[in-house]
Amino acid sequence: MIPGLVSTIIPVHNRPDLLPEAVSSVLAQTHRPIEIIVVDDGSTDRTPEVCGTLRAQAPDFIRVIRIDQAGPGAAREAGRALLRGEFVQYLDSDDLIHPRKFEWQVALLRSTEAGIAYGPTREYGLGETPEDRPVARTGEVLGSLFPDLLGARVWYTLTPLWRRTVVDAVGPWAPLWQEEDWEYDARAAALGTRLAWRPELVADARHHPGGRASGGFLVDPKRMRSRCEAHRLIYRHARRFGIEPEDPHMQRYARELFLLARQCGVAGLGDEARMLFELAREASGPSRARGLDFRLYSLAAGLVGWVTAGRVACWTDRFRTAR
Repeated sequence: MIPGLVSTIIPVHNRPDLLPEAVSSVLAQTHRPIEIIVVDDGSTDRTPEVCGTLRAQAPDFIRVIRIDQAGPGAAREAGRALLRGEFVQYLDSDDLIHPRKFEWQVALLRSTEAGIAYGPTREYGLGETPEDRPVARTGEVLGSLFPDLLGARVWYTLTPLWRRTVVDAVGPWAPLWQEEDWEYDARAAALGTRLAWRPELVADARHHPGGRASGGFLVDPKRMRSRCEAHRLIYRHARRFGIEPEDPHMQRYARELFLLARQCGVAGLGDEARMLFELAREASGPSRARGLDFRLYSLAAGLVGWVTAGRVACWTDRFRTAR
């Protein structure tokens, strides 16, 4: 570990036009020392050439490695295995960080006992004029990730700066294609990692027609299986932290598990649908698990199967919403 060094890991797949902007936003940081590890996740277009050009332009700062296309979790893990810094930044290839992000957040971590520093983050589409309106919970002061993390992610991957010691304690990224970042955050939450916040705007998450690596899960069984596994692991992390079924955050998460179980039917994933249904009942607590909705759904799945039950339930949900 090199004291003061901020290691930035940038996974990329087929984004030759956006990657240089992400890299430039790191090189523009007022803090030094820095290193950038670009992980080419099996790109099939001009991205390898662009990676080589970027490496040649800043050889003292940039390293490039290539792996077979394995998804965002595996790509970040390949970069994590090579980092040398005291602090760690994860940055997707379509996003940007503001020039003083490292300066502010390193100072914040050095002046507190927190393991993660974060701050306001914007989101907008390419070509749009950004509004200074924080996304998710990035404009709020939170002392820890749990129990709020059970409702939804409190930030995007580019928002926080991590202590290396926390990254080491969290361990390897799961090789998932969907919600791997939520599961990673949940592991940090289960460790009781403390957070530190500053009010300055630190990052921009950008949307574009190409979409993000995590999109399209309902029509992609591989991504849907990853989403199911992420949800299963997040639930286990929350229970290990000590969140009980009676907690309102866990009750909300139980409903999320039940919804995802029904969506698995649409994707044709019967085993995953059953697993998530059982988790939803467990997360709901003994009394709620005996509810009429759980009993009727279990009966329907026993009669027509988990896939058909999920498809019918989702169709009914859409019909009810349309009305």
